[in-house]
Amino acid sequence: MSFDYSLDFANINFRQHPELYRVGKGEQGVLLVEPYKSEILPYWRFKTPDIAKESSEKIYNIFLIYLEQDDFVGADMARKFLQMGYTRSRRYANHKSGRKYKAGLPELGQKKEILPYEIDAVKAESAAIFKAKWIQAKTNEKYLQLLAAHKHIHEVN
Repeated sequence: MSFDYSLDFANINFRQHPELYRVGKGEQGVLLVEPYKSEILPYWRFKTPDIAKESSEKIYNIFLIYLEQDDFVGADMARKFLQMGYTRSRRYANHKSGRKYKAGLPELGQKKEILPYEIDAVKAESAAIFKAKWIQAKTNEKYLQLLAAHKHIHEVN
């Protein structure tokens, strides 16, 4: 189910229209799908391990609430925020500026050059905290059941 970027995200309430939601790959749509983005984003932080722990636990609890409500889209969005907590804090753990690639002009044939690693142990710890919650979410039995049901509906249609 590839993510459908052609939808009018500014005007779709995915809680009211979950049939329009596509999982996509990884974190696709994490900052587009409402009302979930607005419900989860205020809690998404990873500056320090303590902040990452509080944030990941809050987002995981939101994930569980969505599951209790059989709200697959909400649960998947919470899972994506946990994944993004991991990937973004890992990016900052590897690159202090948060930029992975050296500025260049790919349209002029210049290859993307990865900047040197600058290991930040604090951000690496934040990444590990988010990774644990992300794995807990993506392997949750009820989440997997709702995911299978969501995929089945889209395969039939």
